[in-house]
Amino acid sequence: MIKTGRKLDKSLFVRFTNKMTAAGVQRSLPTSGPRSARGAAFAENSNQGFNSGRALRPSAKILPEYARSHNRSLVLQTLYQVGVLSRADIARSTGLTRVTVSDLVAELISEGLVVETGQREDVRPGKPATLLQINPSAFQIIGIDLSDSSVFKGALLDLDGAILERREVALDGSTGGKATAKVLDLIAGLVPLATSPLLGIGVGSPGVVDLAGTVLSAPNLGWKNEDLQAQIAARFHVPVVVGNDANAAVLAEHSFGRAHGDMMLVKVGHGVGAGLLLDGSPLFGSRFAAGEIGHVMVGTQGGLPCVCGKVGCLETWLSVPRLDAALAEARKAGVPETEVLAEAGRHLGIALAAIVGALNLAEIVLSGPTRLLDGPLAEATIDTLRSRTMAEFHGDLNLRMTTLGEDIVLRGAAVMVLSGQLGVS
Repeated sequence: MIKTGRKLDKSLFVRFTNKMTAAGVQRSLPTSGPRSARGAAFAENSNQGFNSGRALRPSAKILPEYARSHNRSLVLQTLYQVGVLSRADIARSTGLTRVTVSDLVAELISEGLVVETGQREDVRPGKPATLLQINPSAFQIIGIDLSDSSVFKGALLDLDGAILERREVALDGSTGGKATAKVLDLIAGLVPLATSPLLGIGVGSPGVVDLAGTVLSAPNLGWKNEDLQAQIAARFHVPVVVGNDANAAVLAEHSFGRAHGDMMLVKVGHGVGAGLLLDGSPLFGSRFAAGEIGHVMVGTQGGLPCVCGKVGCLETWLSVPRLDAALAEARKAGVPETEVLAEAGRHLGIALAAIVGALNLAEIVLSGPTRLLDGPLAEATIDTLRSRTMAEFHGDLNLRMTTLGEDIVLRGAAVMVLSGQLGVS
């Protein structure tokens, strides 16, 4: 496990009251049959951990009627966050009794989700404690990233977020039903590659996505009220979670990156969007459009027409296709590329200043092509932010590139499935 040896940070744990995690439904998994069907034994609508808008991580005991499934998620989360622990360590970290922990661990071992790794080397008298960890190969997850301007990307991942197989499909300008068909084809090519039961399929899509996985609006893909989650579930018969790509990316940074506390992640690709984590919970907004900053008009000097119908949206300054086109024109005109990048960074800073001021964020993470975002663009963004907000509250604001590179949405899509099906992140 990549988390082996990490000290448990209880401050990251927040309440998680998912009524339907893997408890119970996991025991009903058939022992034979197609791997996708075995994964489908999880309830079709059990992805409440991410899509309910609740906090991502369990933290304490709850009402008796929900206690077993919640406590099971609490044990799994503790192991997932730290990596290797004994039963006694888990009891101390969670506040559960040793009897409860032993009972839950025995169940998880019988299902293959947890394995014993040997005895701890201990100089103290008595029998050494037996160490446990989550079995990363117990299930596999399909992650799909639809944020790129030229290809749809897909991957098969284990429970630790490690990418086992990759596939991609050229977009070739496809929109509407043709784009949906390419998503389904991409998933169909990954399903046979699974060597363990599928826990589920996670999809990070551009645009506004509701909690049922319907893409309400994705102008660049020509989608309006596209019931993507339902279509994928009907085709592959496993749990499916479809969310906004930036929301998926912020979950990846939270689980696998260097994120601490409240944060905003700005995802730059085919379009521009942002994901927000506040007090350990993803923020969706009343109409599921929180973080949809790409179609906010910035500046007062007009700009280029946007696909949404307005003029001068942030996306016209910052999306990868528009920024590449602006750089090509600058080279022809003999204008330094740094000027184009800095101007895009200033517009991003203008768009973010009010958000930073309103939410008192400590960190903003950029995700997208390093060749475009890192350097003059990032420097201009942070300079603009600091000049437009109160120094005593935001002078130490940190702006950085993600540590997860181009795989951030793929791994975030896996986190959506992990949170929904196992209650871990």
